[in-house]
Amino acid sequence: MEVDQLMEFFCYHRDRVGSLPLRKALLEAHWSYMDRFGEQMIARGPVFGTEDEDTLFGSVHIVDLPDAVTARAFAFDEPCYQAGAYRDVLLRRWHNRLGRTMWEFPGDRDTGAYFFVLGLGEGEPVDADVPADQDDLVAYGPLYSDDGTTWVGTAALVRATDEAAARAVLTTDRYADIEVHAWTFGGRR
Repeated sequence: MEVDQLMEFFCYHRDRVGSLPLRKALLEAHWSYMDRFGEQMIARGPVFGTEDEDTLFGSVHIVDLPDAVTARAFAFDEPCYQAGAYRDVLLRRWHNRLGRTMWEFPGDRDTGAYFFVLGLGEGEPVDADVPADQDDLVAYGPLYSDDGTTWVGTAALVRATDEAAARAVLTTDRYADIEVHAWTFGGRR
C-alpha cells in the first residue's frame, strides 16, 4: 500500500453543547455546501448519542480531495463550523478499505441500527484488514497523520445489533480510546 498516494480524508465535526438550534437554522446552508462535494463524497451523516438518539454529537464526512489544503478548507469553510456550532474538528487522512461509497452499501439502509466507531491509537497499525463480514460495513479504513505515513487509528460506519457489537469491529485493547455513537446516512431528506 502506497500511503502517500491516498487522498481520502475523514472529517468529524463535533458539536458544541447547545448548538442544535443553530445547526437546525443552518441545515439548508450545510446541505448546499455539501452538495458542492457530492462527486467526491464517500460517506456522510449525523452522529447521535447511543443512549439518547435525539442528542446530536456531530457530523462525519469522508471525502476524496486533491490535497490537505483543500481538505482543511472543506472542514473549516463549512457553514456550521463558521457559525460556531462545532466545538472542534478531527481531520485525518483515511484509506477506503472497502473501495466503495455509502451509496454502494449492499445492505438495506432502512434495516438495523447503524453506528460510527472511532478508535484512536499509536504504534504499529491494527485492524488494517477489513473484517470478514463486510456486508454490515458502510465505510471502513485506517486513519493517518497529515503526511499519510503514521497510523493514528481506524474509523468505521457499521450496521450492528448494539453498541458493543459495533465496538467489536475494532481490536479494543490496541486503542487509547474508542468512541461509539449512533449514526445515520446523511444527505438531503
